[in-house]
Amino acid sequence: MRLRALLDTGTLGLRLLGGEEELDRTVRGVMTTDLRDPSRYLSGGELVLTGLAWRREPADSERFVRILAAAGVAGLAAGEAELGSVPDDLVAACARHRLPLFSVVEAVSFASITEYVVRQVSGERAGDLAAVVDRHRRLMTSGPAGGGPEVVLDLLGSDLDLRAWVLSPTGRQIAGSTLAGSGPELPAEVGARLAGEHLAASRTGRRGPCRLPLGGTTYSLFPIRSTGRDLRETVLSDWLLAVEADAGDWAEERLDLLHGVTQLIAVERDRRDAARTVRRRLAQEVLELVQTGAAPAEIAARLRVAAPVLLPGLGTAPHWQVVVARVEWAGGDVPGGPVAQALLEEVLVDPGTFGPDPSDRIAVAHTGDEAVALVPLPAVPDDDARDGRDASAAGLQAGALLSVVQEPLTRGLADDGRLTLGVSASVHSAEGLRGALEEARHARRVAAARPGRVCAAGHEELASHVLLLPFVPDDVRRAFTARLLDPLRDYDRRHRAELIPTLEAFLDCDGSWTRCATRLHLHVNTLRYRVGRIEQLTGRDLARLEDKLDFFLALRMS
Repeated sequence: MRLRALLDTGTLGLRLLGGEEELDRTVRGVMTTDLRDPSRYLSGGELVLTGLAWRREPADSERFVRILAAAGVAGLAAGEAELGSVPDDLVAACARHRLPLFSVVEAVSFASITEYVVRQVSGERAGDLAAVVDRHRRLMTSGPAGGGPEVVLDLLGSDLDLRAWVLSPTGRQIAGSTLAGSGPELPAEVGARLAGEHLAASRTGRRGPCRLPLGGTTYSLFPIRSTGRDLRETVLSDWLLAVEADAGDWAEERLDLLHGVTQLIAVERDRRDAARTVRRRLAQEVLELVQTGAAPAEIAARLRVAAPVLLPGLGTAPHWQVVVARVEWAGGDVPGGPVAQALLEEVLVDPGTFGPDPSDRIAVAHTGDEAVALVPLPAVPDDDARDGRDASAAGLQAGALLSVVQEPLTRGLADDGRLTLGVSASVHSAEGLRGALEEARHARRVAAARPGRVCAAGHEELASHVLLLPFVPDDVRRAFTARLLDPLRDYDRRHRAELIPTLEAFLDCDGSWTRCATRLHLHVNTLRYRVGRIEQLTGRDLARLEDKLDFFLALRMS
């Protein structure tokens, strides 16, 4: 039944408070809840009834409505018994998320509304329910657990004569029908257009399926998403189901079937994510060793464990690349690290490859708002090595990566998100990983300085001391910084003198006494005293360019 049919039944005591343009939504069930987070009990299409007991402060309304919208419910009906009237903050939250909102007068019980909706929905479906249930049963028994998403897509082709594909958020084909005569694969440029349209529809709150005419063919796009979470946590990594058909005039039974298909494919997605646990742990362990300055031998031992998992059958991975990503949302209320991790796992795949398995060769960890990917590169053939070619030529290139992800992900980031990527050169040993990580991070900072929602930079764009410092051997690095900075650190520890911060500010101000004193909120004479103490403790002269440069490099390497 449609939502608008509820308004035509006066005995239900419903009054529309917002969402008139969404009244053609289909109601597939009803649920009564006062839980603060009912997402685990929602499957989509429900009319949710609530007495508002979950609301303790106005901010609770935004959180509750966001959960309902992410779960795909049809509408929300709030009772007036608890608060006397529906709060304005709930009305505003529903308007932001395009969720139809009704008020229920105190004289009408939720049980009466539930009974009416169940009776209507059951009656309208009775005629064709048997065929739908049979198809669902066949999908469940031969779906992802028995052959992956291709089996589900084959059933769509054989039973309903529908061509369909599962696509990544950048449009890479993850799965397609394997039936003979099912037609060619979806062109890469079409996949990218479909993914971009799907991401744009998701961010604007348009309810699926989204339809897009393209090259004389209409495609209908169904989201395959995790429910009960903020959309920004999953939108950049969710798969989608693209069907070569116009779903605008489909019967409800057929739409029900396609929504069931997306749920089955979501099971495959969850299984694939669970299988990534080992790779994520390996990446996290390597990253922690690199960042804490562990001995190269210790890092090499961990890489020997990781290589067979990431490159089965090859034993070792002679070359590695590091990719660093950062996803930032306006307001900072959504953690960027997990979002960037899931995103890298989806996009660090050759766009020409097919299926979900190639992404299982990537190990990604996250820390804070940053995700770091450890990308193994196969050994370079002897003939190529003799010709002077190396692994970096066959590795990831920032420009090529950007060309694949920029258009669709820009639409998914909309006007409140930003993605920046940095790509290192390839390294062939554990000793080089620390340098590769710092190189990728610096490249990402270079990308962040550019305009645009999606930006990337590679190692080939770096041309400064930052490129050289990561490759200084650890023992040389430690000796150099200790000679210059340890006397200052010891003095600061004993006297709380802040000589190290003073030195950093002095160099950042290019040796300008006035600007440095202003930045540190000090009198110039106090600043001169501190700089004199630095020179006395180290035997250096901060008026000399060579000594300034030594201090600058020591601070960067420390």
